[in-house]
Amino acid sequence: MKPKIKSLIATVLSIPKADRISMNSEDVLDARNFIKSYWTNLTRFSPTEDASLISLPKPYLVPAYEESHSFDFNELYYWDSYFMIQGMLDKDHKELVMGILEDLISLYKRYRIIPNASRAYLTGRSQPPLLTSFIWDVYEAYDLDKEWLRENIEVAIDEYHTVWMGTKKPNERLVYRGLSRYYDINHLDDLAEAESGWDMSPRFNRRALNYLPIDLNSLLYKYESDFAKAAEVLGDDKATSSWRKAMALRSRTINELMWDKSGNFFYDYNYKKKSRNRTASLASFYPLWSGMVDEAQAKKLVKNLSHFEFKGGLSTTDSPPLNRFMPYSLPMQWAYPNGWAPLHFITVKGLQRYGYNEEASRIALKWIKTNLEWFNAHHVFLEKYNVVQPKEAPAAGLYPSQTGFGWTNAIFERFCQDFIDEQ
Repeated sequence: MKPKIKSLIATVLSIPKADRISMNSEDVLDARNFIKSYWTNLTRFSPTEDASLISLPKPYLVPAYEESHSFDFNELYYWDSYFMIQGMLDKDHKELVMGILEDLISLYKRYRIIPNASRAYLTGRSQPPLLTSFIWDVYEAYDLDKEWLRENIEVAIDEYHTVWMGTKKPNERLVYRGLSRYYDINHLDDLAEAESGWDMSPRFNRRALNYLPIDLNSLLYKYESDFAKAAEVLGDDKATSSWRKAMALRSRTINELMWDKSGNFFYDYNYKKKSRNRTASLASFYPLWSGMVDEAQAKKLVKNLSHFEFKGGLSTTDSPPLNRFMPYSLPMQWAYPNGWAPLHFITVKGLQRYGYNEEASRIALKWIKTNLEWFNAHHVFLEKYNVVQPKEAPAAGLYPSQTGFGWTNAIFERFCQDFIDEQ
């Protein structure tokens, strides 16, 4: 028997029977058909201004829709859009996917920021920067030409310098040793935390403006990596070299400030207090997804997966936030026991990038199973799930829990493509 086959068998046998999940295309067929038909409910087109709703040139997707629900969406969201297109990078959805990217770029050209969402009152902050990843996904999925790549990457470079490397209002994000923070033009901590997308989370202790987040700076490393790759494709050796130097500098600084050698984990860094927040979260797996760590560091990070992995998938943090037991505190929905689709996508793809395919498959199938069992019982998909007790409702957040959720639908479909169809 070949060594590789022996190793694979040993790995499979080492997984407890309760954790082994076997599904086929028939098991997920009804759920996938539901998702396919549901996209029309999430599609909007707003070519003209409507009160606070900003006009956009192309149709787009909103995060959620539920008939008669008092909490409604009609606006495009920045990071939601990136995760929603992950389930539709095919020829049938090409026009919609490319149109959503065009909408994001049109927002940047108009406001010199991609707002949190396409509302006039949300232009004072952005959301986690995923523009370069969106551009590369579209470029590779649809085999576009170099001139298209050049035009779109130039917009992303401008966003990088103006928004994420800005040093004064309205973009005071670059604050310490070349690293950036989340921000809001009103200079309020809770609104800066909203820019992170993790509203709310124990990561920042309600002081988001004081923190250099590991996810944000990993995303900016990914920007620099994507710029270097684009420069190489476009034949600009000088720019390629410059961006690679920026990547190396950012990586060194992140490791110095955020990497805990004793725990082998990344933590958000409070640059005011010169200390790390000891809340362990899935944000620390963004360096895997961005390709920032070496093989040895990746191995150490993967060993820490056990702190987050439960029956239903990955918990956002490794333990309940302390404020859950304090009166008058804000609900922390981006925390234990909740799991979220985008964080599963980031973590799974990061694991695959470094060759941890068994771990990636196990987690993806757990997440599919959690989504599927809730769908089979309740005929809906949720924005988040209780991964510790998957049959129980997720922990509440600041706003009502949403159903029919776009990024959940999309990542479910993407994981079905990657881990069921391809097996």
